[in-house]
Amino acid sequence: MSTGRLLRTEALSWMSDDDNVTGVQSRGLILQPFWDYLHQNHHDLLRSTPFPVVLSVSTYFFLVGFYTVLDLLAPTWPCINRYRLHPDKPVTWPNIWTTLGVTVYNHVLYIFPATIAQWLWRPPTPLPREAPTFWSFFLGIMGCMVVFDFQYYLWHLLHHQVPWLYRTFHAVHHQYNQTFSLVTQYLSGWELFSLGFWATIDPILLQCHCLTAWGFMVFNIYVSTEQHCGYDFPWALHNLVPFGLWGGAPKHDAHHQRPGTNFAPFFSHWDWLGGTHSCANTLQRESQTR
Repeated sequence: MSTGRLLRTEALSWMSDDDNVTGVQSRGLILQPFWDYLHQNHHDLLRSTPFPVVLSVSTYFFLVGFYTVLDLLAPTWPCINRYRLHPDKPVTWPNIWTTLGVTVYNHVLYIFPATIAQWLWRPPTPLPREAPTFWSFFLGIMGCMVVFDFQYYLWHLLHHQVPWLYRTFHAVHHQYNQTFSLVTQYLSGWELFSLGFWATIDPILLQCHCLTAWGFMVFNIYVSTEQHCGYDFPWALHNLVPFGLWGGAPKHDAHHQRPGTNFAPFFSHWDWLGGTHSCANTLQRESQTR
């Protein structure tokens, strides 16, 4: 082979490799550098089967820790208390210790053994080289939220309609008719397992990228905690999503006061269609006139 042909072959080979790399980066676009960083620096951690559980649990306790600090500051900080749904009913230390005790009990008795069993039984998570596109990441999370919302609406409605199910499994969550963040996982073991099962299986059903699945887990925990936090902040999702499509803290707080209403965890459309929708503002006005 002549020197000229050899150089042209090398150039074409180099251009082909460069096109392959560019193709990978363009498909990943925004998320590819971040995914590459995780691949290079935290590969073994991300592949480990306990990682999703560690991510979920640490996210939850970080969020409830933040809201609990707000709850403790609110009685003496008017700038915080003004956003509470029940500013005249402070969250007390007995409330915190009771709900925290049940949460820790459930994690030690149920979550920790399930994590160990999963670690021993399931193989490590395969990590693809390509990141999801931004739109597949976003739409994957939204798709999982819609599916989870429908699943929990039916589960929640059933456990309120069947007295045995309510008494046996769901009544513990309704021991507080005033929501605050630690009520989020003030649950029976059955309810905690049900929610964890759907949050795990839905990204698999929708064939999401593992990064999308983890994003859904974090976002799901965030909105669940925000829903129970007992605050009506201007930047809360129910104040940002138009047309009242998002329930948020006021509507779920109304559910704890009127247990026959507002069963959907996130969106409002199933309660509208099912005739179980209750306006949180109306309930607040009624409580103020008593």
